Amino acid sequence: MTVLFVRVEAGGEDCNWKQVSNREKDKRKMKQNMQDLTEGSLGKKILIFSVPLMLSNLLQVLFNMADIAVIGQFAGSLSLGAVGSTATLVTMFTGFLIGLSGGINVLTALYYGAKDKDSLSKTIHSAALVSLIMGVLLLVLGVGLSEWMLTALKTKEELLNKAVLYLRIYYLGMPALAIYNFGNAVYSAVGNTKKPLYYLGFSGVLNIILNLFFVIVCRMDVAGVALASIISQYVSAVLILQALLRSKDIYALHPGKLRMDRELTRDILKLGMPSGLQNVIFQFANSFVQMGVNSFDAIMVAGNSAASNADALVYDVMAAFYTACGSFMGQNYGAGKKKRVRNSYLISLAYSFGIGLLLGVSLVVFGRPFLSLFTRDAAVMDAGMYRLTIMGFSYCISAFMDCTIAAARALGKSIVPMFIVIMGSCVFRVIWVYTVFAYFHTIPSLYLLYMFSWSITAVAEILYFIRIYRQKMALLRSHFAVSAMSRLTRWCMDLCSFGLCSSRNDSVTNRQEMSAFQCHIDSRK
Repeated sequence: MTVLFVRVEAGGEDCNWKQVSNREKDKRKMKQNMQDLTEGSLGKKILIFSVPLMLSNLLQVLFNMADIAVIGQFAGSLSLGAVGSTATLVTMFTGFLIGLSGGINVLTALYYGAKDKDSLSKTIHSAALVSLIMGVLLLVLGVGLSEWMLTALKTKEELLNKAVLYLRIYYLGMPALAIYNFGNAVYSAVGNTKKPLYYLGFSGVLNIILNLFFVIVCRMDVAGVALASIISQYVSAVLILQALLRSKDIYALHPGKLRMDRELTRDILKLGMPSGLQNVIFQFANSFVQMGVNSFDAIMVAGNSAASNADALVYDVMAAFYTACGSFMGQNYGAGKKKRVRNSYLISLAYSFGIGLLLGVSLVVFGRPFLSLFTRDAAVMDAGMYRLTIMGFSYCISAFMDCTIAAARALGKSIVPMFIVIMGSCVFRVIWVYTVFAYFHTIPSLYLLYMFSWSITAVAEILYFIRIYRQKMALLRSHFAVSAMSRLTRWCMDLCSFGLCSSRNDSVTNRQEMSAFQCHIDSRK
């Protein structure tokens, strides 16, 4: 049925058809830039949505590997060790910003799916300021506490000065990283995952070029690598910020509207902060695992370091489907489509499990060629295969945990999932190291903690998700029942105001008292 609202005044005017035509053109243009995640085949759309995200994540991993390769090949082993010793602290800070952007993604998808333009605009403008403030705060903390944090991690004395220099320069890029993650979250929420990929690809290539220039030509050592990183980060932030400022779509960023809405800012922090802190605590727990690895000889430590490069490759590919899960569930929950909410979770889980299993088995089969990218020592490769063999069959299990966490966050729940993760994947690992591993003291007994911790956490997360899913769907049913009754009442009143339910004289009086209707066409089948 097609409903036409006409601009009506006392004297009567026709609808401005030119205005309607322009709006239809704008809608067509917006559809080219955004995906409506509430319609069409979920399996196909989730896959198409996730591919640019996978490529983006893989590019980021490869660019980070290029940093390590440049510093290792042209600056020496001491510089390589200094940069490597900062990995945990860098991941802690960047992981916090990634978690924060997850909350922004969920709220943006929710209000975009609900077609709530006012809340969408307030969310985006509040999120921009929250991201910038968090980026500046991390810059201040990072620069001020770099030496203390590295000392607390027992960084070797011969590496400390270079590590502090690298970390302080790198942390200067935190505001840029926060802004890029904000923009990436917004574009992912509205279904546009290609634009962030283009910007990341450009800035990544720039990063490699600057690495080579600063390290080889300018001989800036670790400072050159850090400087190249922050320049590329600011370039990507400027590009994505400029795109949002120039956009004509409903998610556009307007400088005049930049203010922090109290309620929506609280919601952003409520969803994003637990996820960010969860990433920080993960790194803390993994430091105990590294302590267990360090209890073996140097060959085993080197093998573990080489094999652990596979983690980022597999995790980041799987993470694309977690982002898709949050975006699809958020939009469909906002649109009130219960079946698509559930299926978005199940299909994303199936994809992430499948790609995790495929990549994991591939690493088991082709583990030695992979390890040869990092070492030529046969003994180190043998040691690395211990990790790849166990982890290769464990990666897919993490999908049940991480995808369910993304699903719970899409329904507005993040604190309880964070607590479950802390207990199941962090506290459990520490206990395992000091009990099971301490008893057997074998490398397999250490690596098996990943499989067991992911399994336990996944069971708890799924049980919690089933509970909140039922609650949310019950609320959704009641909400739409009330909304349907409200729409029916307004429809009857409109009919009366046009004289279809009352006398002609009454309808004339009502028409004269009405304010102007907004001119638009709402087509429904």
